Amino acid sequence: MTKENCYKPPFPVNSSMEKTAGGHIESDISLAPRRVELLSPAGSFDTLKAVAAAGADAVYAAGARFGARAYAANLSQEELLLAIDYLHLHGKRLYLTVNTLLKEDELEKELYQYLLPLYLRGLDGVIIQDLGVLAFLKEFFPGMALHASTQMTITGAYGAKLLKNMGISRIVLARELSLEEIRHIKDQVDIEIESFIHGALCYCYSGQCLFSSMLGGRSGNRGRCAQPCRLPYDTKGAKGSYPFSMKDLCTIELLPRILESGVCSLKIEGRMKQAEYAAGVTSIYREYLDRLEEGSEKSYHVSQEDIKKLMELGSRSGFTTGYYLKHNGTDMMAMKKPAHEKTNQDLWKEIGSRFRNQELEEKIKGTLILIQEQPARLKLYWGEEEIEVLGDQVQKAENCPMDPGGIEKRMKKTGGSGFALEELKLQMEPGSFLPVGALNRLRREGLHALEEKRQKRYRRMEQAQIEQESGESEKEILSVTSDKPEESFAPDPPPKPYLAVQVQTVEQGRFLMDYPYIQRIYIDSGAFLRDSELKQLPGFAEELRRHGKKLFYRMPLVVRHDTARWYETYWDKKTISLMDGFVAGTLDTVGLLLRLGVPGEKILADSSLYVWNRKAKRALEELGISQFTLPIEVNEGQLSHRGYQGGELLLYGYLPLMISAQCLRKNTQGCKKIPCLTEVTDRYKKVFPVQSQCRDCYNILYNSSPLSLLHQYKIVSGLKAFGYRISFTIEKRSQMEQILSYYEQGFLKQESLGQARYLKDYTNGHLKRGVE
Repeated sequence: MTKENCYKPPFPVNSSMEKTAGGHIESDISLAPRRVELLSPAGSFDTLKAVAAAGADAVYAAGARFGARAYAANLSQEELLLAIDYLHLHGKRLYLTVNTLLKEDELEKELYQYLLPLYLRGLDGVIIQDLGVLAFLKEFFPGMALHASTQMTITGAYGAKLLKNMGISRIVLARELSLEEIRHIKDQVDIEIESFIHGALCYCYSGQCLFSSMLGGRSGNRGRCAQPCRLPYDTKGAKGSYPFSMKDLCTIELLPRILESGVCSLKIEGRMKQAEYAAGVTSIYREYLDRLEEGSEKSYHVSQEDIKKLMELGSRSGFTTGYYLKHNGTDMMAMKKPAHEKTNQDLWKEIGSRFRNQELEEKIKGTLILIQEQPARLKLYWGEEEIEVLGDQVQKAENCPMDPGGIEKRMKKTGGSGFALEELKLQMEPGSFLPVGALNRLRREGLHALEEKRQKRYRRMEQAQIEQESGESEKEILSVTSDKPEESFAPDPPPKPYLAVQVQTVEQGRFLMDYPYIQRIYIDSGAFLRDSELKQLPGFAEELRRHGKKLFYRMPLVVRHDTARWYETYWDKKTISLMDGFVAGTLDTVGLLLRLGVPGEKILADSSLYVWNRKAKRALEELGISQFTLPIEVNEGQLSHRGYQGGELLLYGYLPLMISAQCLRKNTQGCKKIPCLTEVTDRYKKVFPVQSQCRDCYNILYNSSPLSLLHQYKIVSGLKAFGYRISFTIEKRSQMEQILSYYEQGFLKQESLGQARYLKDYTNGHLKRGVE
């Protein structure tokens, strides 16, 4: 097993706990730090205390804002401050989730005030999705550990390297990665790796899902996913099944192999779950992780009784080991029964009685000195910490002198303080007396002083010092972008935006060559088979150039190790020079292209490289990327904000709602390793196309209706986009001709499109409504 330390706490972390007769859980904080972190979820303060008692090394939770589980109870600002102190007192850490996309006003006016009290209190880290948030935190909250959420869809070493260079210290990898892929990332990049080991699995690569957003306006990128993937759909040969519902992940039998792959933080999913679930799962994984750290992985064995307990705490049609050992498969799916079920109420009651409302207590020692005519003195010792407090003056007893046994009993009444006075040495002059109230007050003040000394290790500089270091006042920080001129964020748009048309096949591309107003053709990587791409590309590129078109190569929507290795092996400078540009949808893709020698100015960031605010746009610019796609989920009011000028706007196309490592065709009909188009039908009889991208082995679920803004010229022209995009996927030639005629009428001639002649089925997307 790897002996690398995942983290270096400021003092040794407790690694054994035992329950006292009084119902408290005592820990010895003097033991050596653990090599691996067990990270548990908390959707409430009660759950946070329960998982801490159950053995979590760290807890991740959200506050009232910006978390990816907006419908969890979450913690109030006051509870977050208490949680930081509570966990730090017991040698544990708190990571705050700010793993949603932030709108411009939220980043400008709300994030700083939200985080500042937590930062000063000693918040251990922030989990983030938005590149703009990353840039903001790095600039205004120095020293804060920044963790890349799984919402960033990091699937390889290239994305990891980029994020490390941007200031990320830990990456929560995509759940779809195998153990071998994780090991490769760890070998290539010196960065902490966090990976999910238990709980719910999404069908889609996290951060790439628009399913809930487009169907009901509840965006997963804003923490409001309505989980339409858990609903029934009709597929070929199966009605009312659950083709997008995955079983829960359970990897307790794989722990040795997961640790060998280089993972240093083991993450349990479940911020929407009750305290009993989170604490029960944590306690079982704690037991087996301790066994691994104390002994040999060769003797590692998980009892069926414990697997049964995990099942009884809750699962969806059983468990799966997820993607660690395989790419996809029906055995990972809960196609018949998607509900999360718990089956043993007695177990839940037992877990609740063990961990709910249980206080962790740290073992300390003390010396009480009572000498007449002098102040009472209490010294407390805890690991490396030592404090001394003075109390009232000790008196000479007039009647009954104090009983040493009674004094010790009173001084050990530490309930609720977080401490257990394990040993007290009493140095008392015979015949001394101190009122009971004074003795109690001395004990309370001593315990408080001891805790404060420990908490000071975590406290950060005061706000005035932050401002002095950064040279910015809070007022200046809150207006950091709004007072700067527009020109510093976006150049003036061209007199006439270009038109780019994205196609799935070479045939579609050739059909478009004779349209003079099309300047760019975006050819999808899936248009070529791997063994024929290098032969087909030169001829296709030459044809386009003869017709005055620019060729952009749209990279795979997901770039994992095998995909990256293929491009590294077969693409040379000559091949790269065939293209005028490249469309990239993830940071891994950007990193790969830059490594291949593609200059940043030739890369267009697709809509899945989210640019919801100007800091995100600037983060891409620092990579050399000046071309970007306007975000799909932002409405016209936000799109018209000056920070969005200069992007490319999608005018028409079937939006990809989910990108999945699963294969619908394989799971319902069997795999033929041939790209194909299948369908699913929802309960409202809407049909959703599903495309198999066999070249890189992923599926794309498209919306049942295409996005179309072709009738919205007045609004669209006011957005000052640099260019427009029309995306063709499943359209036949006649439909392509129809869509282009609408563009000619609505945008070139600026004529009204009568509803009788316009599309019968389309959506305006989020142009009007946006997302919460």
